[in-house]
Amino acid sequence: MIFDEVLILHSPKTATEIWLKSIVIAHNFCPFAKQTVTRNSIRFSTVDDTATDICLQLLIDECERLDTDETIETSLLIYSTAFADFEDYLDFLAYAEALLTQQGYDGIYQLASFHPNYCFDGAELDDPANYTNRSPYPMLHLLRESSIERALINVADPESIPQQNVVLTRKMGLAKMRDLLVACY
Repeated sequence: MIFDEVLILHSPKTATEIWLKSIVIAHNFCPFAKQTVTRNSIRFSTVDDTATDICLQLLIDECERLDTDETIETSLLIYSTAFADFEDYLDFLAYAEALLTQQGYDGIYQLASFHPNYCFDGAELDDPANYTNRSPYPMLHLLRESSIERALINVADPESIPQQNVVLTRKMGLAKMRDLLVACY
């Protein structure tokens, strides 16, 4: 990972909570995130296993948890030791998306992807815009589609959110974005 040289002071869950509050919410990357934190309706699940099949089963277990627990709005599955290589992570993400479809979860749940080395297709590795999807650890964000639809009602131009984030991160610059992420550890 890019941050292998970083001194780790926090657990993966705590680092993710810091990232969510100090980057995602503080810079409004996701206008819906603050509400889930305020309501305490976000679940953090640290996955310590490295086997892809077990990680996929844990994703389905999380879907089943959301099926039965309406108090959980969204889940972050944090992979503390798996998928350090971004290409391996992308392979896992493809398997995860296919599995959700296979299990009949299309239209019910949606995945968002985050990784310490996230790099958008066609982007340079050092483009600050990549930090909109860079997180302390590889993770999958499992979202209820119905929650997204409800949240979008209150957002004037939801299609502009990604571009606004790109503009903001590029304005902040690479060094600032890197420092913000490193501070989460």
